[in-house]
Amino acid sequence: MLNWAITFLVIALIAGVLGLSGVAGAATQIAWILFVVFLILFLVGLVMGRRPPV
Repeated sequence: MLNWAITFLVIALIAGVLGLSGVAGAATQIAWILFVVFLILFLVGLVMGRRPPV
């Protein structure tokens, strides 16, 4: 998921350089959402992985 976030961030940077502000804005928002979801899943996995087996 982090890979997709970085991919959309690169797309946003390239679109921004080319002057495609609509595409750059959309790609930036998608990258931000994917990054936040990645962080949440990472933290949940970290917490759940530290529990002792039942």
